[in-house]
Amino acid sequence: QVQLVESGGGLVQAGGSLRLSCAASGSGFSIENMGWYRQAPGKQRELVTTINTDGRSNYADSVLGRFAISGEFRKKMVNLQMGSLKPEDTGVYYCYAEIRQYGRTNLKMYWGQGTQVTVSS
Repeated sequence: QVQLVESGGGLVQAGGSLRLSCAASGSGFSIENMGWYRQAPGKQRELVTTINTDGRSNYADSVLGRFAISGEFRKKMVNLQMGSLKPEDTGVYYCYAEIRQYGRTNLKMYWGQGTQVTVSS
């Protein structure tokens, strides 16, 4: 069974930094890509950043230049370094992984439980 566990997050003042980590557990699968979504109160979940096994990453315009994703796919981990944080970065951050079970061709998305990030002004 695949599980994603996030760590990090918390309360920080505007302009500060935080680091989130996410680790996948289980066996019998490979990870194609990982990343982070976030959901602010009263808003829809939005994509923040992704990274694939080739190291290619994408970022939402709102975080470009401030956030950096790094993947350690052999360890089944992904990290998100967040800098120059703004109050609008506040929300629950969800790690995801697109996973291929051995012997199967389809990809399945798994989610972490979410971790709260609060940026005070």
